Amino acid sequence: MHPKNPFISEYDFDTLVQYSDTLGTHVFVNDYGTKTIKFGNQKAVKALNAALLKERYRIEWDIPENNLCPPIPGRLDYLLHVADLLLKASINLLDIGTGANLIYPILGTCHFNWNCTASETDVASLRHAQSIVDANPNLKSITLRHQKFKNTIFEHIIRPEDVFDVVVCNPPFFKSAKEAQRSNQRKVKNLGLQEKTLQNFGGNANELWYRGGEERFVKKMVQESVHFKEQVHWFTALVSQKDHLKTIKRSIHKTNPAEVKVVDMGQGNKKSRFIAWTFR
Repeated sequence: MHPKNPFISEYDFDTLVQYSDTLGTHVFVNDYGTKTIKFGNQKAVKALNAALLKERYRIEWDIPENNLCPPIPGRLDYLLHVADLLLKASINLLDIGTGANLIYPILGTCHFNWNCTASETDVASLRHAQSIVDANPNLKSITLRHQKFKNTIFEHIIRPEDVFDVVVCNPPFFKSAKEAQRSNQRKVKNLGLQEKTLQNFGGNANELWYRGGEERFVKKMVQESVHFKEQVHWFTALVSQKDHLKTIKRSIHKTNPAEVKVVDMGQGNKKSRFIAWTFR
């Protein structure tokens, strides 16, 4: 985890339960005498996220039951590494596919004081994201934009007058709804869970899968990025499958970028990464 990540230490559940009406019902002492929660339980993870955001940033936050529940420490790690790319204090960020959780604009605004814009195709998710902004005065600077055209990513979102320092994106993981379901069933089996909810981080269709999966989605980002290279300094995207990097990098190099980077990240035993490219 990034050395500047405030969530690098173990969770202080004694403090966090004071910021949540429900987190306490999910906390238990494990076999090692440590207080924890079942990270395979979506409600527990959502309660933990809400407590983390309220305790550290004074944000009132919630998401609908079926929407993606992001791991906040990992999402902040992404932004901390992005900040290392830019090395400047005032940053204009564009989040592609913000979902109902709005997590990148929230962290960008509260942790870094960045100017954040976010796009989303799903109207219900966008409406909920706007309700989070409306409920928190310190998020009023966030701008939300509806992507009405599901076959495009940057077109109709980046306007002629826009200049962004960085684009961030957590692409849909899977190629189809069936693939997403199979993955969640394997996860539940491997963790030995009995919960009725199979997804520990939730997620509805547009958040979890895209025809062709994350590889095709990021390649689409690459293709469109050429048309906005004068308006965006760094384009970045999380890549959950390391095997996808080779073909994604090949697509990027075909566009004659000035620089391409793969930034590795890690939280415990979980390894992740994002790819970044610029034409400057």
